[in-house]
Amino acid sequence: MVVDSIFILMSAFLAHYIVQQYVRPDTSFYYVMIGVCILSYLILGFRHHLFTRIVRYTSVYEIMKATKLMSYSFAISAFITIIFIRSVSFRYIFLMYMFCLVFIPGSRMIWRFFLENFYSKKNDIQVKNNDEAIRTLVIGAGDGGNLFISNILKEPGEVEIVGIVDGDPNKKHSYLYDVPILGTEEDIPELVKKYKINQVTIAIPSIKGEQLEKILEYCNEADVPVNQMPSIEDVMKGKLSVSRFRDIDVVDLLGRKEVNLDKTKIASELEGQVVLVSGAGGSIGSEVCRQVAKFEPKQLILLGHGENSIYLIDKELRNLYGRTIDIIPIIADIQDRDRIFKIMERFKPDYVFHAAAHKHVPLMEYNPSEAVKNNVFGSLNMAEASLEAGVKNFVMISTDKAVRPTNVMGSTKRIAEILVTSLNKVGKTKFAAVRFGNVLGSRGSVIPVFREQIENGGPITVTDFRMIRYFMTIPEASRLVIQAGVLANGGEIFILDMGEPVKIVDLAKKMVQLSGYAEEDIAIIETGMRPGEKLYEELLVDGQLSENQVFEKIFIGNGTLYEKDEILDFVYSLKGMPDDKLKEKLITFANENV
Repeated sequence: MVVDSIFILMSAFLAHYIVQQYVRPDTSFYYVMIGVCILSYLILGFRHHLFTRIVRYTSVYEIMKATKLMSYSFAISAFITIIFIRSVSFRYIFLMYMFCLVFIPGSRMIWRFFLENFYSKKNDIQVKNNDEAIRTLVIGAGDGGNLFISNILKEPGEVEIVGIVDGDPNKKHSYLYDVPILGTEEDIPELVKKYKINQVTIAIPSIKGEQLEKILEYCNEADVPVNQMPSIEDVMKGKLSVSRFRDIDVVDLLGRKEVNLDKTKIASELEGQVVLVSGAGGSIGSEVCRQVAKFEPKQLILLGHGENSIYLIDKELRNLYGRTIDIIPIIADIQDRDRIFKIMERFKPDYVFHAAAHKHVPLMEYNPSEAVKNNVFGSLNMAEASLEAGVKNFVMISTDKAVRPTNVMGSTKRIAEILVTSLNKVGKTKFAAVRFGNVLGSRGSVIPVFREQIENGGPITVTDFRMIRYFMTIPEASRLVIQAGVLANGGEIFILDMGEPVKIVDLAKKMVQLSGYAEEDIAIIETGMRPGEKLYEELLVDGQLSENQVFEKIFIGNGTLYEKDEILDFVYSLKGMPDDKLKEKLITFANENV
């Protein structure tokens, strides 16, 4: 305030000094002009928080803001002066205005330049004195590269940015923050050798899988480690700073385009509501909890059987949302009918996302009675307890293995789908199921197995080289589950668009490449299909997909709604059945009721 007021006075005196040789208006003109200008500028500055902004981070937006407020204050003061003073000098007003535009925004820029120059020199000194600085080649001279490099240069550390490469050849020989753009991605092997590069960092947030694969090929050829700047989502969650690195994951190589949610619709449904997630400690359940928490429910109930996994997700969410959301961890087994009914009656949730299930295909082949108890009777307990408690929407998370199942796990999930959707005719609760394929990085995923095998030097074991699967990231699957949940009218089986299927052997090759090895360095062997496995999975039987897409990547299956009593008779007939007969009966029934 004081500095800006002084600059206005300086501008006034300089303008007066120049124009007094040509015009001599009334003395009162100067006093009114200066007084009204300072007063109106201070009032506008207060109103728009001009004097409480951190000057060190002055941007083009801040400069435009100061210029706009200065222009408004001059317009006001000129208007008032013209009305009340007969003799005015428009040359004086114009000169005073131009001087103010130089002094006020300019002072902010000079202060920022001074600080950045100070820290930049400090950084240069530290890097020069640090013989162990990591010589880094950055890929990307766009917005991501700009953000990443500016943060690296602000923080004196162990990283020395030697140069940049960019896909646009026209940028070669240009500079970004005094860092030269040395070429394109094809030049990486040559540049690594010429400039003794220790690491390559990709600073392109929107990079596609094909482009990433090509970069990995060049980096593997140059025998240099490669990483990425963190995603904005990780920075926002506090997991990483912008200037720190994250490893490239196979998710990045698959390059799925993330879906944009109807956040307004979801917020209108979930904000201020009570939401319960079963299986909240699992891969999908925990991510559903994270996504739901963003929409500020009144209560978020974390229900799970595993003590440690519930503790971890509870701790994570409390750190992020503990002040705004009532987070309640509950240890309970969905097979315990009395316990589940009491929980539902106590909390009376508005939304239930049922993610708890046994999902491991070969294990369930050996333990069919446990699969029935958890996946069928556990789902029945959750659904009937929700019905009695007056839950608004109940969403069951299913799997593509429920389609024409050849295994126990898929059969129990199909029966659970039929059970849950059949209850839609009974009360006011809207019951729906969401079906999708494999999720990358989940506990049952092949990714951790391949990663461990690569770390041990191989070989990578693939059950059948012809095997293909659909893949989706855990966050994307969880977001779409929530979106489908708020779209449900009752009785639907929502199908998530999983994109193009991926051959498992190709996935293994990508992971070898990602680890910095050549394809021939790590052997990939075929071991034969395990019990219950299929060569490929489906999301629907042919002809069952509705033509209408209810949301981006969400479709509805044209399934049949079954009568509750009919399906319950079959379910209760399973109790006490020997495992060998149980397996056959499950698979037969699930395939007859597609």
